[in-house]
Amino acid sequence: MHMGFLPTMARSLGHHCGKIRKPYSQFFVLDGFTPLVSSISGNSYQWQKQSCRSLILQTASESVRMERLSGSDSGIIEVNLDRPGAKNAIGKDMLRGLQLILEDINKDPSANVAMICSSVPRVFCAGADLKERRTMNASEVQFFVNSLRSTFSSLQALHVPTIAVIEGAALGGGLEMALSCDLRICGEEAVFAMPETGLAIIPGAGGTQRLPRVVGRSVAKELIFTGRKINGRDAISMGLVNYCVPSGGAYQRALEIARDINQKGPLAIRMAKRAIDGGIEIDLPSALELEEECYEKVLNTQDRLEGLAAFAEKRKPRYKGPTSPKLDQCNSVRTDHGRCGWLAYFSSRKEYVEKWLSSQSRACIMQPRYQLQTLKIESLSISDYLNRQKDC
Repeated sequence: MHMGFLPTMARSLGHHCGKIRKPYSQFFVLDGFTPLVSSISGNSYQWQKQSCRSLILQTASESVRMERLSGSDSGIIEVNLDRPGAKNAIGKDMLRGLQLILEDINKDPSANVAMICSSVPRVFCAGADLKERRTMNASEVQFFVNSLRSTFSSLQALHVPTIAVIEGAALGGGLEMALSCDLRICGEEAVFAMPETGLAIIPGAGGTQRLPRVVGRSVAKELIFTGRKINGRDAISMGLVNYCVPSGGAYQRALEIARDINQKGPLAIRMAKRAIDGGIEIDLPSALELEEECYEKVLNTQDRLEGLAAFAEKRKPRYKGPTSPKLDQCNSVRTDHGRCGWLAYFSSRKEYVEKWLSSQSRACIMQPRYQLQTLKIESLSISDYLNRQKDC
């Protein structure tokens, strides 16, 4: 089965001096899967040059946008939620935009760290758009929640570290989004809650699983059972956030951390994240094997040699990071089966995967005991992919 018919995917912007907007045309979302881009608008790409601070990627959604910082902050990406009329409530439009942005970040080898921010004062994200929800039937609600859950899993599985910048309310799906990030920084007046049980539902986009992993089972149960609201000081005391700063200071603190991460070896940061996230879900012997594999990925890199040279010469290192975002053995995350757990999973599901790919051209598979993983294929059959990964 040849993959040459795959649709052209939208490519990330390169770094140039100036803000550049690149409009996408329509793309569609599959239930539980990340989106495909069906076409690109205009003759080739339409470019509009603006100022020199950063690069902005304008997606099909106006309610969420991606901004690449430039200059000394090159490598830092800001994802801004911007739906002031609905307190950044997540509707279909925002979800589509967020999915496409995550896709772009994961394909961008120059990305080192991403900050999830809000452009709306005194709110991070109020959760799902309940007004829009009232127009949906049960199957449409299930479709939306499945898509939201898989999108947050994609956020958690990004190659680069993510920082949630929380000023104001992070409720329901907004808190679930923050929990999908690696780090969380909040202002003292931030408000956190899981109010779903008051609406006769449960947190359905990962909240019942990620919250207890962060704050512990007992505290998570209390917050979910009661829907109780907590502030930033409560959040730091229970370990929900990494830092609680005076109101209005969350962005600056997050930017300081992002800049610190941005100065480190990019591939080392990616492999450290992979080792931690993959290892925490499996037994210790398998996790130590995973750590060994991740270390091997950085051992024979120019960045490692550059780090040693910079140390000897008492200067700042000039790291280059990964040179290509293409799929390789680094993108296999082992599960509780130990070595090459994802290979075992794809092998066991080969017939299903090939059937799904033949009809949809691209797959992103999620099973409860496995992390979300995107299978990116360019002129490559599942059989070829499995054969290539046998020695991972």
